[in-house]
Amino acid sequence: MKTSDTGHNMNNVVDIFTGKSFSALHEERFIRLAPELDGLEMLYSNDTSSDKLFSLKILCWGLRANGEVVGLVPWLNDIVPCPDICDPLNGHWEGYYDQGIDEVFFEAPIHKIVELETAAEYYELQCENDDDIVQELPDTIGTHAVLASPGNNRLSLVEVVSWRLLNDGSIYGMLTDQAKVISTPVLPGDDCLYPAQASDNFRYFFQHQIANKIKAEDPEALAAISMLVDGV
Repeated sequence: MKTSDTGHNMNNVVDIFTGKSFSALHEERFIRLAPELDGLEMLYSNDTSSDKLFSLKILCWGLRANGEVVGLVPWLNDIVPCPDICDPLNGHWEGYYDQGIDEVFFEAPIHKIVELETAAEYYELQCENDDDIVQELPDTIGTHAVLASPGNNRLSLVEVVSWRLLNDGSIYGMLTDQAKVISTPVLPGDDCLYPAQASDNFRYFFQHQIANKIKAEDPEALAAISMLVDGV
């Protein structure tokens, strides 16, 4: 029986999708999250409107194993570090934005860095499995998930209750399985929650502004949704 060689240099093993070594990816995994409660935003641009900047509410700040702290936003079909955003229109991160003082900045706020580092040290966990739950935060920005309804070519909007960080650094948006609800309100950590990204019916995340336009049958929002329906 062949056993793994613990002395093997993981820097020589490369992930074919990212082009990064497994050791580098391991150091980039998230180990702690802190909610963004002061309304800070991410600024981005895209190739269709190169003279404009767009903004999204930051969900939380994440501490990587290598010590880096970045803002995180629900983006298309995942939660993504702000500096890493990418989309079909060639979206570009342009910085963080504090609307209260009209200031653009490019590094995580020092108070969030201190919060994350202190919490990570205090709550240092010894997990055995990649899917062990490290932390779970409530969604504070009104994120909705778009789910496809199998067989009838329709989409539905479901509120994201929380965001769950696992030991391997994965972060999942948690949705309510209505068939498993025992008591309300449904709170983070409830047994009736399931990860959106692990569902075959999941398509995209939207923040509440777009979700509300869809619910109100805004023509532009419905046109965009119809494109998604055609792609289901």
